[in-house]
Amino acid sequence: MTSRRLALIPPRYGPDVVGGAELLIRELAHGLADRGWEVEVLTTCANDHYTWANVYPAGVELDGKVTIRRFPVVKDTSGEVRHRVEQLLQQGQHPSLPEQELWMNDGLRVPELFHHLLDEAEQYRAIIPAPYLFWTTFVGGQVAPDRTILMPCLHDEAYARLELFEPLFNGVSGLWFLTEPEAELAAELFDIPRSTVIGSGCEIPERYDPEGFRQRHGITGPFVLAGGRREGAKGWDGLMEGFTRVARDGVDLTLVTFGVGEVHPEPDVADRILDLGFLSDADLSDAYAAADAYLQPSVMESFSRTVMESWLAGTLVIANGGSAVVRWHCDRSGAGLVYDDDYEFDQCLRFVADAPHLASEVAAPGRQYVLDNYTWPVTLDRVEASLEAWQ
Repeated sequence: MTSRRLALIPPRYGPDVVGGAELLIRELAHGLADRGWEVEVLTTCANDHYTWANVYPAGVELDGKVTIRRFPVVKDTSGEVRHRVEQLLQQGQHPSLPEQELWMNDGLRVPELFHHLLDEAEQYRAIIPAPYLFWTTFVGGQVAPDRTILMPCLHDEAYARLELFEPLFNGVSGLWFLTEPEAELAAELFDIPRSTVIGSGCEIPERYDPEGFRQRHGITGPFVLAGGRREGAKGWDGLMEGFTRVARDGVDLTLVTFGVGEVHPEPDVADRILDLGFLSDADLSDAYAAADAYLQPSVMESFSRTVMESWLAGTLVIANGGSAVVRWHCDRSGAGLVYDDDYEFDQCLRFVADAPHLASEVAAPGRQYVLDNYTWPVTLDRVEASLEAWQ
């Protein structure tokens, strides 16, 4: 009988881990397990991608039908090389291959996970590491490339142009992409083997309680919602600058945020910005439904789960047009507005504040777009077809 044992390798895993790729892997693991696959998650003891501190105990545990094998993170280097290489990339310079190799190993490493794969790789039907940028993927994806399917969650960024990643992308058995623009980018950068677009599934809430959300958090009046990691690479700084600008100009909106990282509003607009931090799944669904619009300022997207969740709730998406993936979703669905500069960002927010009913009408096709393309049954069908054909 053909093995149905799978290894998924994310750098972090758990219900308290914030990140679109990490959530995708967790839901994919449970979906495959429910369909009879023997799913193991090989991951670290960390839950924070800033510190990589070992929070969870090492060893084996169960998450429903999914087996989790946790291995400790080792961080015993100075980080000086990593800092220097990232400075070069930010300055538009290209580090040498030896510098890239030092960069990859001058941060978190998980040697026990590597040793587990050396011993057990042949026991897995497929090894599925993601996202591409982490040590766990870079190393874990090259132990048994003939049975490895890379799910890169690729962004158009300087890291993707490092020669270091060519053996990973070019050498695996196949690649799973989340969108067509991601697949097109990979084909431009690498000599990739066979690949397919599996998409991503989204959980569909049974109900929404927008008024309950407003009452629980003391929110009155119109508001726009923004979530995720508070990082420059995710467009956070530009979002804060843009909202501050329109708030000072008298636009009647509040910005409600959720996610990880610190929020530092300017004093004169601090009363217009409400940070809720980490939200439960139910509270988050209600937040999408209560918002007048969801803001997606990131250009570093390979799928953008939050956009789908907004559309499922019937909420308009306002997105940075620099993201080929999110622009593609907005064009296909007709349910979003994209901006390419500060002026267009300001106009989008003014539109929401001045014409909320029109904003709802623009958003209306979004829910059906998600239901047609990104439910878990459809996504898992594509995943299983790929596993049967390739492995």
